[in-house]
Amino acid sequence: MANVTEKRPGKPGDVERRGFLKLATGAGAGLLVLRSGALGAEAPNNKLNVAFIGTWGRASAHFGAVANENVVALCDINEKHMEGPAKRWPKAKTYVDWRKCLDQKDINAVICSTTDHTHAFVANWAMNRDMHCYCEKPLANTVEEARVVRANWLKRRDKVATQVGTQRHEIDNFNRVAELIRDGAIGELSQAHAWGNRQIRRKGYPPAESEPPPYLHYDLWIGPVPFHPYNPEYFRGGEGANCLQWNMYWDFGSGQIGDMGSHTMDLVWNAIDPVLPTTAQAESYPFGSQQAGNEKGKPAEPIPPHPEVTPVELHSQFDMPANNWRPAIKVNWWQGGMMPRTPRGYVDLNRIDHGAMFKGKNGFLVCDFGSRILLPFGDADDMTYYKPRTKEQLQPRVAGFQREWIEACKDPAKKKTHCDFDYSGTMIETMLLGLVAYRAGKKITYDPAKGVVTDVPEANAFLSKKYREGWTLNG
Repeated sequence: MANVTEKRPGKPGDVERRGFLKLATGAGAGLLVLRSGALGAEAPNNKLNVAFIGTWGRASAHFGAVANENVVALCDINEKHMEGPAKRWPKAKTYVDWRKCLDQKDINAVICSTTDHTHAFVANWAMNRDMHCYCEKPLANTVEEARVVRANWLKRRDKVATQVGTQRHEIDNFNRVAELIRDGAIGELSQAHAWGNRQIRRKGYPPAESEPPPYLHYDLWIGPVPFHPYNPEYFRGGEGANCLQWNMYWDFGSGQIGDMGSHTMDLVWNAIDPVLPTTAQAESYPFGSQQAGNEKGKPAEPIPPHPEVTPVELHSQFDMPANNWRPAIKVNWWQGGMMPRTPRGYVDLNRIDHGAMFKGKNGFLVCDFGSRILLPFGDADDMTYYKPRTKEQLQPRVAGFQREWIEACKDPAKKKTHCDFDYSGTMIETMLLGLVAYRAGKKITYDPAKGVVTDVPEANAFLSKKYREGWTLNG
């Protein structure tokens, strides 16, 4: 894996002050100030001083959660997106460059709702300044990014609170599924599967088309990845869904693995108490055919990796080491119509657009985010071997996903979050290893301690990526 530089980038180039902030006073490159009035470094009344990095889309889902905190900074590459939040928090300083925002001294907590290809950057920079960080999923776009973020947090875990925005985790069904698996409702676990059926197809990066509008700082939107010319196609998605316009391209995202995969694999991750895998392999076959062949009985031809677009159809499999309550198991991710075999003919897994399935010695558990069913194997499996928990023994529900993070920010040594950068970091690192194996075209053996592929040297090139000059992952 490539070494990660610790050097801070040089001063970013000045950006033109435009749009609704045209009359504001600049205080350094990338800084656009609506008004003075930032709070002191120590927030009064045990309130957090929060910075929003990204103020549109998923960011708005957090506005209510921080209503009782101090919002002291707003940052977005689209000046129009800051208009509403700036009216809501008129004392907050405003920026278009998150690097300058994170130099504001009174910030102690950051909510990152930027594009996927900057998540790991914002998370690292925030933690390196001892700022608590809530980061929308995916936490990283490469294996290296995931490992650097996780390592940075583990060094600070008792003084910095983190949470990844897989907010479905607060649904009680996550706890019930985990309890059934760990308590032996389907016997000794052997396999786990998660899947998502979304299919978004693209031919390649959009060609150059027109010029960015005056309120959009397009070069800052591109950020650390190789430059691609402006095309309005990247910005045509609605609020909360704009990521579906660009996250399928290798430079900007990781496709469905980073999107709904982060939510759906969470059902499995929460139940199996995992560590990093020792192998990864992946394959892609046309929708409806898979490796078994098409309707004419002829073997299907696998889909090779595309140089610009992440795969639509994909099946990844990982070997997970044993832990103190289960043996070594195989974990699978399926997407784009590739699906695991149904446990019984009358169970149509395809009716579950995003779900999970666990196989044990005595049966199956099938679930989606909000429900679950148990399927014992046969007559001998009468479930007398399984003793349900009492109501008092059930895991307590997550009392508000953002609220959990806010409370942990105020006492990080004692209060923890469910989807911190260790838990979520190992999950996205695992799933990204599936993409590494797919691009390498071979099953790979992985050294989790060193973060390298040991038997397919060429696969190591896909663990990381090069960034544009002036952008530093671990600044």
